[in-house]
Amino acid sequence: MSSAVDAAVAGAFRDEWGRVVATVIRVTGDWDLAEECAQDAFAQAIERWPRDGVPRNPGAWLTTTARNRAVDRLRRAATGQLKVHEAAVLSSSDEPGDVDDSGVSDDRLRLIFTCCHPALSPETRVALTLRTLAGLTTSEIARAFLVPEQTMAQRLVRAKRKIRNAGIPYRVSPAHLLPERTAAVLAVLYLLFNEGYAATEGSDLVRRQLCAEAIRLGRLLVALMPDEPEARGLLALMLLHDARRAARVDARGEVVSLEHQDRTLWDRQAIAEGVELLDAALRRERPGPYQVQAAIAACHATAPDAASTDWVEIAGLYGRLAAMVPSPVVALNRAVAVAMADGPDAGLAMVDELERSGRLAGYHLLPATKADLLRRVGRGDEAAVAYRAALELAATDSEQRYLRRRLAEVTA
Repeated sequence: MSSAVDAAVAGAFRDEWGRVVATVIRVTGDWDLAEECAQDAFAQAIERWPRDGVPRNPGAWLTTTARNRAVDRLRRAATGQLKVHEAAVLSSSDEPGDVDDSGVSDDRLRLIFTCCHPALSPETRVALTLRTLAGLTTSEIARAFLVPEQTMAQRLVRAKRKIRNAGIPYRVSPAHLLPERTAAVLAVLYLLFNEGYAATEGSDLVRRQLCAEAIRLGRLLVALMPDEPEARGLLALMLLHDARRAARVDARGEVVSLEHQDRTLWDRQAIAEGVELLDAALRRERPGPYQVQAAIAACHATAPDAASTDWVEIAGLYGRLAAMVPSPVVALNRAVAVAMADGPDAGLAMVDELERSGRLAGYHLLPATKADLLRRVGRGDEAAVAYRAALELAATDSEQRYLRRRLAEVTA
C-alpha cells in the first residue's frame, strides 16, 4: 500500500470510526456487529483503495460498506422473527438517523448517551464510549484507567451484554432524564478530549481529530442543555487547552513545556471564546469542577508570558478543585502549582506524600513531576532516578524523548 493511501486509511480511521460504528449500531442495534463490520470496512479500504483510488468522501464509503456488510450478515442469519429485523435494516438509509424525542439526530451524541446509561458503572460508561466512539484499543483504554488490559476487556464485554439484555435504548435522553446523565456524559467528553490532547500510546502526543470531535460534541451538548453551567465550563476548558495545541510540540515532534511555549502560536480566538463561555457559566453561580479547571486554564492562557502567570491564584483554584474532586491526579497538579507559588520544596513534600500513598502507581507523570522538582532544587542524582522511573512508564515517543533530554541535563 502506498504511503498516500496508507495515510488516507489512517486518517479515515481517526476521523470516521465513531461515525461508522454509531451509524451501524443505530441501524442494527448490535454493538459487536457494528464494530466487526466497521473493522471489515477498513480492511476492505486497505484492499481496494490502492487499486481503485481513495474515495472522494471516505467516511461515506466506509459507512456504506460497513452497513452493507451488516445487512449481508443479518440476511444470511435471518429466519422467522429475524426477518423483521432484517427488513428494518434494508429499509434504512445512509442518512443521519431520525430525530428522537430529544430533538437530536447526531448518532455520535446518541451513542454517548446510550453508553452513559445509569445502569452502567461510571468507569464502564467512559470506557465503552472510548472504545465505540473513538476507536481506542482496549490497551489504550486500560492505560487511561491504570488497570490491566484483561480487566478492561472484561468490563467492555459485560457492558455490551448489559445493554443488550436490559434493552437500553439508543437515544439522547428526553429532557426530564438529562440531569441524571449529565455528569457521566461530561466525563466521557473530557476523557475523549484528553486522549486526543495527550495520547496514551504511539508516536503522536496529540491526536487532533479526537480533540476536535470532543469539542464538536461539547458544542452540541451546550446547545442541548443551555442552562447547565458545567457543560459550558467543559467546553471552555477544552477550547482553552486546545488553543495551545500548535505550541505543545515543535517542528521535530519534541514536547515543549508550557513555560517555553511560543505564545504567538496560541489560538487567541479560541482563548477568547473559552473565556467568554467560562464567564457565562460562572454568572449562573453554580460552580463545578469543570468551571474551576477552566478558570485554571484561563489563568495560563491569558498570561502574556510564563513569568506573569498567577501561580498563587492557580494554587488556590486547585485547592477548591481538590475539595470537589479528591483525586490523586488533582493532588499532583496542585503540588505543581504550590511548587510554583511557594517554592519547589513545598511541592516536593506533597509529591512525596502522594508517592507513599501508592495511589498513582504506574502513572508516569508522578515520577516525572518529582524529577522536575528535584532538578529545580539541585538534587541531580535523585532527579535522574526519578526521570528513569518516568521513562519506564511513559508510553508516547514524544514524551520519552522529552524525559531523555531532561535526564541528560541532570547527568551531564
